[in-house]
Amino acid sequence: MALNMEWLNYHHLRYFWTVAREGSLRRAAEKLHVSSPSISAQIRELEAALGERLFRRSGRTNVLTDAGQVALRYADEIFNLGRELTGAIKQRPTSKSLRLHVGVADSFPKLVTQQILQPVFELAQPVHVICREGKVEDLLAQLVAHRLDVVLADEPAPGSLKVRVFNHPLGECGVTFCAGPRLATSLRPGFPRSLDRAPALLPADGTGMRRSLDRWFQTLGITPRIIAEFEDAALMKVMASDGRGFIPVPTLVAQEAVGRFSLRIIGATDKCRDQFFAITAERRILHPAVAVLTKQNRPA
Repeated sequence: MALNMEWLNYHHLRYFWTVAREGSLRRAAEKLHVSSPSISAQIRELEAALGERLFRRSGRTNVLTDAGQVALRYADEIFNLGRELTGAIKQRPTSKSLRLHVGVADSFPKLVTQQILQPVFELAQPVHVICREGKVEDLLAQLVAHRLDVVLADEPAPGSLKVRVFNHPLGECGVTFCAGPRLATSLRPGFPRSLDRAPALLPADGTGMRRSLDRWFQTLGITPRIIAEFEDAALMKVMASDGRGFIPVPTLVAQEAVGRFSLRIIGATDKCRDQFFAITAERRILHPAVAVLTKQNRPA
């Protein structure tokens, strides 16, 4: 259904939306304090602009057409966003749930994401969180286009970006090395030297943790035998549970990773660090959920 935005009259759309939600012209007229013929005329103008009928007669009532059902879904979204916009600009809560669009880098640990987002779900105002995963570069493009409110990444945004974004450090922690029970038992004695030539499942090149690991391995003269590399940290843990190799995990969530994936701890180091950042497009944060996320949550 093609639409030239110049022809979309939002007053007409609100009349249509009210009739669809109230179920009748009469009830919509009472709510809007206008006459039924006036509402009918406005809806006909909207139908002319869209090039589709939005209602059809069924007995003595009007029911939505297929096009009307589509228009209603969009109208719901439009007016919900309008309420959120007003609340965000005026920095006041609304009775409706607040939408938070979060981009999560593929390499960002999912268990850390859960901990970072926890304060958001404890806000007095209900929050509807929409998470999107992807490569940092793609997520930052969506952030700049205001399709995301915040991006969670394991490294700050690169300075080579042509637009300005703001990095908010959330904390950092050491790295713990884990593996399936048999491999962990064999690698635990002599750690960390035991990791030399040992089968390894590592984060993909270019990720913050991988760069930190490579520096640490080089300092110690350790060269693991890399079996596989992963952009998805959760998949890396699943593969490790089959005993295929050791993996690094943030010490912050090591115990939970061990419990969920039946892994065993080989050893840990604070000389190799995993960092956590929230990246926003604005320095002055108006979104209340983003403000809570960046100011109140600090992984240790």
